[in-house]
Amino acid sequence: MNKYMMELIGTFFLVFTIGCTVVGNGAGPLAPIAIGSVLMVMVFAGGYISGAHYNPAITLGVWLRGKCHAKDAALYMIFQVVGGVLAALAVKYLKAGVAVTPMSLATLPALLAEFLFTFALVFVMLNTATAKGTAGNSFYGLAIGFTVLAGAFAVGNISGAAFNPAVAVGISTLGLASWSSIWIYFLAEFVGGAVAALVFKMMNPGDN
Repeated sequence: MNKYMMELIGTFFLVFTIGCTVVGNGAGPLAPIAIGSVLMVMVFAGGYISGAHYNPAITLGVWLRGKCHAKDAALYMIFQVVGGVLAALAVKYLKAGVAVTPMSLATLPALLAEFLFTFALVFVMLNTATAKGTAGNSFYGLAIGFTVLAGAFAVGNISGAAFNPAVAVGISTLGLASWSSIWIYFLAEFVGGAVAALVFKMMNPGDN
């Protein structure tokens, strides 16, 4: 049960930080730094407990890579989404009365942006946290957090920079994204995670 709770806690603080830094009088253009930083520290905090996925697309990639059982993968995703929703509700309480306008997404650019950086995030995760060649390293949390930071700066104004279906649910609950656009996030992110796992396996055929 500890690993499932770790996934909930890590995802909670990721979405909570996104909400607090983006909604209302938040961190403005510095929000990606806070978001990447909280992901980094939560990955370091929970890596030895659950693997620190905090993202259903990462869980899918790790499962396809063969480092996560199907039962754990399903429960990870459930706890991640629950963590995201709880975080969104906490932000709504703390920022009650703040007007929120959902981002208007252009479908194809948003799909491409979410696919590319979800691919990058899952690929970095697999290579730094699950590969034999980087086993026991001390930099994986920094690598994962900085991937999200870079993606948020690069395509935040195109797609909202979710790169994570649990985050997509969280920002939709907050009203930062429209529920009618949730399919864009889910499609791009799950495909990005799956492709990252396939590319990893192609490049590392002996790493099982």
